Amino acid sequence: MKKLVIVGSGIAAISAIKAIREYDKECRIELFGEESSYPYNRIKLSKGLMDDINVDKILLEKREWYDENDVEIYLDTRVTAIDPENNEVILDNGERVSYSKLVLANGARNSAPPISGIDKEGVFTLRKVVDSRAIKEYAEDSNQVLIIGGGVLGLEMAWTLSQAGKEVMVAEICPYLMPEQLDEKACQILEEKVKEHNIEILAGTSIEKIVGEDKVEAFITGKGEKRECDMAIYSTGIRPNLDILEGTDIETDFGVVVNNRMQTNYPDIYAVGDVSELDNKGFGLWPIAIEQGKIAGYNIIGQEDVYQHIIPTVMLNAFGLSLFAIGDNDEQDGIDIISEEQEDKYIKVVIKDRVIIGAIVIGDMSKSVTLRKAIKQSLELGDLDFDNVSVSKLIEIIKSKQ
Repeated sequence: MKKLVIVGSGIAAISAIKAIREYDKECRIELFGEESSYPYNRIKLSKGLMDDINVDKILLEKREWYDENDVEIYLDTRVTAIDPENNEVILDNGERVSYSKLVLANGARNSAPPISGIDKEGVFTLRKVVDSRAIKEYAEDSNQVLIIGGGVLGLEMAWTLSQAGKEVMVAEICPYLMPEQLDEKACQILEEKVKEHNIEILAGTSIEKIVGEDKVEAFITGKGEKRECDMAIYSTGIRPNLDILEGTDIETDFGVVVNNRMQTNYPDIYAVGDVSELDNKGFGLWPIAIEQGKIAGYNIIGQEDVYQHIIPTVMLNAFGLSLFAIGDNDEQDGIDIISEEQEDKYIKVVIKDRVIIGAIVIGDMSKSVTLRKAIKQSLELGDLDFDNVSVSKLIEIIKSKQ
């Protein structure tokens, strides 16, 4: 390999560079990021939403790391197109940059819900530092904030804004919050905690329209109810950034289609992180982006490796509550469930074919480490009588087997 070009400056890109530099200290690496900041930790944006964000404090790596690892980084530079037949990327200034191998790590954008008025002044979404700063500035003069989407990001923003004294409403189209990760009991506990902090939950509610003359003044629900608000923030899923692939034969579906080596249908082009699609799935999760970047990096330099499915994990620390969910927690045929509830604590373990496939933990994070490890190991539980074992006893048995 003579020159590697990486499009995008997120954690997947940095992970790919680290994997390559484990074995190859000499190859040329050029990284193109469209933001003006060095690669930073996006996860921390929602947690510090009302702070004066100093990007240097949330960098993925210090600035000197790029010089130390011989990485040529181009900030505020957008790749607008790819010419895979000539092994070139095209920049926003028209310049063509050649590559021997190419990594697409250009991520995704937040998907705007189909709501009339979603483009009005006072409507935001959070993806980049500039979004965070714009939200903070507008929120300083706002009192009633509508959060559209009851997932982790939406709830973290709701928590931060409520702590800043804002009147917050969370609209979730599904019957309860975090519908993809939690069961009904966990949702009840979470919702009770959210309400304790004077946040109104509009569960099972669609937003049909954002109304106002020049800016947001109110919203209308699917049931026709009109409510006042002077700011709205949506967090309703992501869409991979595929624009730069227009006119190419690089295979796409929801995202850029890759194999388990993170290769596209062009052997010298790889895709990782939020922009990629593997086995008909897109992921949008931090640990998966890290692993995919690593696998791509290894394969690029001939250290053959394949991506092993990482079990999805989510964590929420807000509203005076710690929450952890991992794996498959759907109540389906052929599963056993061991659960335990006590005040604000709740633990549920999902078992199939005598192997733990999912877990929800609220309150007692000490057990989450053991359960996460058991799920990753596909730990066989043997002839355990699941109908007559407590969660505490199960944890003891798991530890003895580990």
